Amino acid sequence: MKIVLAVDGSKYARWAAEWLGYLPLRAKSQTQALHVLDLAALRAPFMVQPVVIGNEPFIHEEIRRMEAKAEQVVADTTSQLASLRIPAKVRSVNGPIAPTILKQAGHKGLVVLGSRGMGALDRFMLGSVSTQVTQHAPCSVLVVKQPPRPIRRILLATDGSKPSEKALRFLLREIRPQATGHQVEVLVMHVIPYLKYPELKEMGKAMVHRVAVKLAKAGYEVEEICQLGQPADEIMKVADHRKVDLIVSGAKGLGAVARFLLGSVSTKLVQHSACSILVVR
Repeated sequence: MKIVLAVDGSKYARWAAEWLGYLPLRAKSQTQALHVLDLAALRAPFMVQPVVIGNEPFIHEEIRRMEAKAEQVVADTTSQLASLRIPAKVRSVNGPIAPTILKQAGHKGLVVLGSRGMGALDRFMLGSVSTQVTQHAPCSVLVVKQPPRPIRRILLATDGSKPSEKALRFLLREIRPQATGHQVEVLVMHVIPYLKYPELKEMGKAMVHRVAVKLAKAGYEVEEICQLGQPADEIMKVADHRKVDLIVSGAKGLGAVARFLLGSVSTKLVQHSACSILVVR
């Protein structure tokens, strides 16, 4: 598997790099660490030419500062990955941050990045890079939100859709059910909306059981969870209560109308969950 690790010198980026050492992947991966330098963002397109000319010395100074920082990030990341014994190419490139990460990722790889970057102001003005990458990536994305730790318990959110089936296949094909020194437990969870149709509850339980059987046959410890509520909210409650290490979700759920009205469950999890989340495509 090709892994693109996005780094920017923040603690979240360092956590993301360390998470690579804890992911129980079945096969060896090819890792590329990428620091994106968006120099064009320094020249705001709405600024009139005289103002731009007057600010040019300050812009050049900021460019030199950003380039020096990029060199430091590359050096620190190279040292960090070497200490973790993770073979990787580390480089810095210029371009818009989220699109540049996506261009390097391809369709069959995995993007790993921290949920936050260096600057709160940048996040306020430009939006979260992790949200942009998750929404538009052609491949799976791991958004790291907490310090690294052994993955002992995974919550798999399932709703019977094709994306949730892809999430199941990722666990079956890419993740080892026996990590170093322990077996991985998967909580298979389906959230049923508040509707007066009792058969939906039975269908949901049957769907969860089918998924659980496949995971158990693959060697995972499995627990089945089926409950009422708003999907993202209930998933986050269970993840917090059960001290889940990683949430795994498909990129989209069953209904385009529901996504338009309520927003994507995976997007809500990326934005609001306290737990790291793997969004599978």
